[in-house]
Amino acid sequence: MASRTERVLVTGAGGFTGRHLCAHLRAQGYQVCGLTERGVDAPAATAVDLLDAEGMAAAVRAAAPDHVVHLAAIAFPGHRDAAAVYRVNVIGTLTLLEALAREGHGRRGVLLPSTGTVYAGTGADTLAEEAALAPASHYAVSKLALEQMARLFAGVLPIVVVRPFNYTGPGQREPYLVPKIVRHFAQRADAIELGNVDVVRDFLDVRTVVDAYARLLAAPAAPGQTFNVCSGRGIAIREIVGTLEAVTGHRMAIRVNPQFVRPGEARRIVGSPARLVGAIGELLPIPLATTLADMLREAESSRYAT
Repeated sequence: MASRTERVLVTGAGGFTGRHLCAHLRAQGYQVCGLTERGVDAPAATAVDLLDAEGMAAAVRAAAPDHVVHLAAIAFPGHRDAAAVYRVNVIGTLTLLEALAREGHGRRGVLLPSTGTVYAGTGADTLAEEAALAPASHYAVSKLALEQMARLFAGVLPIVVVRPFNYTGPGQREPYLVPKIVRHFAQRADAIELGNVDVVRDFLDVRTVVDAYARLLAAPAAPGQTFNVCSGRGIAIREIVGTLEAVTGHRMAIRVNPQFVRPGEARRIVGSPARLVGAIGELLPIPLATTLADMLREAESSRYAT
């Protein structure tokens, strides 16, 4: 367990991943200081505009963190305001890094999530960190720009870049795909409209992801490196539907809606976790069926709540 004197600043503390990570870090013994955007409620968190340099500097001074995990981002690849994606994901990150460098905090590690969608993903191979990069959305391009910009702070801050692939779990909401599928099963819908259900992706449970992030904070050799956060196993979207059919006993027709099929979508994007496992050990094993069952219980509870 971490020393109770170690302080971790988590931006995006009110988001899907942030809530899981803050709870996990507190359970590990860290003192957690959360930052959220205004209007988002999160336990023991401070509201600050990511683009407000003075506000961010004040928040960093108040938190005086040893470690930082920067989760605040526009994370949905289909977000329609491309300019906002770059402002938040690149300029917002720059604002944070400048504040940390100026105030002299985050000296034990600054973890910056990028994305597994920076890879080309055109072949059948499992993607290691050295694979070709070809981001195909504003979100992915913004994250690759974040990586490149962060290199300018390499001599000042101990930066760790992580490239998480797909992940899901309790607390994730639509418009993400897996919560949509889960909701339809919770409602025992007759049919669902989806895009290409035969694409293969690499899925983890959010609880596995935040456990990996926490262990990277304690890994002395992590700063300066880039890590895929993934399982190394490919799962077709059709398999997610099939797993939920097995869990619920309910069968649902799949209707392919051309509007949900992304042009040029890669057939298979699966990562290699070898470098990550070498740094922190085997990942927390949570089977997909367990993840989906937990999400289903949450969705059914919400459905029947009065």
